[in-house]
Amino acid sequence: MTENHAPDPAKLAKAETLVEALPYMQRFSGKTFVVKYGGHAMGDAKAARDFAEDVVLLKAVGINPVVVHGGGPQIGAMLEKLGVESEFVDGLRVTDAETAKVAEMVLSGAINKELVSWIGQAGGRAIGISGKDGGFVRATKVERTVRDPESNIERAVDLGFVGEPAAVDRTVLDTISDAGMIPVIAPIGIDGEGHTYNINADTMAGAVASAMNAARLFLLTDVAGVLDKEGALLTDLSPDTIGTLTSDGTVSGGMIPKLETCVKAVENGVEAAVILDGRIPHAMLLEVFTRQGAGTMVRAI
Repeated sequence: MTENHAPDPAKLAKAETLVEALPYMQRFSGKTFVVKYGGHAMGDAKAARDFAEDVVLLKAVGINPVVVHGGGPQIGAMLEKLGVESEFVDGLRVTDAETAKVAEMVLSGAINKELVSWIGQAGGRAIGISGKDGGFVRATKVERTVRDPESNIERAVDLGFVGEPAAVDRTVLDTISDAGMIPVIAPIGIDGEGHTYNINADTMAGAVASAMNAARLFLLTDVAGVLDKEGALLTDLSPDTIGTLTSDGTVSGGMIPKLETCVKAVENGVEAAVILDGRIPHAMLLEVFTRQGAGTMVRAI
């Protein structure tokens, strides 16, 4: 007589998770996800390994991930090591010619290739590039004005070689993705005269997502997402709602430019943009493949 064994609850839970994920895998198969990677995960080997595994899994189920990484702290550490002082205006590093060279070295060199290596160790195939490769990101110089708190007079500030994407040619990224590989992009661009510009990684990711008609733009951060005044996570926002939250002070500080990036991407055709806590293991998979999600989604309603 055959003994009847009940299924292992842990194995059953895994099977149920796969069943829950199936419709999302089917929905997003063939779609592009652009992921801005930075913050906490970049300094933590376990978090970096989890992130690499998530990206490889997305590729394995038919989604085309495109990774854009930051590196501000690493650039700052290298400049400090070299004895170069940094000045910031509205969160942007004033970048002279020497600082621009250091930024490119750190971003396109150490960080980019380390991330490519993590993805390789997770079983994927990645290609590290910057916006200069194939000239796929044409940059323009960022202009900023600051207001003197005493005189209330505005003055222009020269940020040096700090740029923003003016045009993105997706051909290079399509070629890499179609070959079964994952593009890993350092936020560096070039202008028409051959000058190199350092670009904010969130801004770069938003521009790439728009050019790729991405189904999702993910901004991985060091916070849970957008919180209301009681500290509860706001999971679903529209551009109009964000304007209200900003004007009443619910959203402030560094979250404002992140949400501006999300809104611009959505207005340019990205299906949805999501702000996620990169400190949570596999947060991106929870957001994509579960009903409850894991972060703050911005989309046109």
